[in-house]
Amino acid sequence: MNKSSNTYWHAATITRPDRQKLNGHSSAILWFTGLSGSGKSTLAHAVEEELYRRKCRTTVLDGDNVRHGLCGDLGFSEDDRTENIRRIGQVATLFVDAGMIVLTAFISPFRIDRQRVRMMVEEESDFIEVFCDCPLEVCEQRDVKGLYQRARKGEISDFTGISSPYETPANADLIVKTAGRSVEECVADVISYLEDRGLIAKA
Repeated sequence: MNKSSNTYWHAATITRPDRQKLNGHSSAILWFTGLSGSGKSTLAHAVEEELYRRKCRTTVLDGDNVRHGLCGDLGFSEDDRTENIRRIGQVATLFVDAGMIVLTAFISPFRIDRQRVRMMVEEESDFIEVFCDCPLEVCEQRDVKGLYQRARKGEISDFTGISSPYETPANADLIVKTAGRSVEECVADVISYLEDRGLIAKA
């Protein structure tokens, strides 16, 4: 990555602790990862709804939405996937500094890319890797867009789980089994984790 020259970091007068105090909760990145169809986006948005009800400051960065703008110039090669996650990581750290809980929903198939984002944050505990654990066959059954079928026909190249690998997290902070369980049950797993970690107050 080429670094910009003649740039200097400007220290803010309002700090992250100031913003967290105003918001009434800690800030962190909830990084939802898993195969296409594993429930990442559904779960991230459902968790945000619950956090919103608890008056937490949040935002969701969703894979497809980000590729419409910030990462619209990127494809799905290994290098482009890496750059996609790097950009998202940088944006997510800005939200953390703003005292917010940012929820990201990206396949992010490579362990090294997820680890690089973890290394971007001030404290390792600011990055919470949530693995949406769902068997490939269930993900294919859920695929309303028909992407898996097209990938198996060779119509889509570099498709994670079919023609491109997905590297399962070796040490996910939280594993949520999304097959055969309701969204509400999965949300409860995440909220309980956040409460136990002291990131949000118990209801």
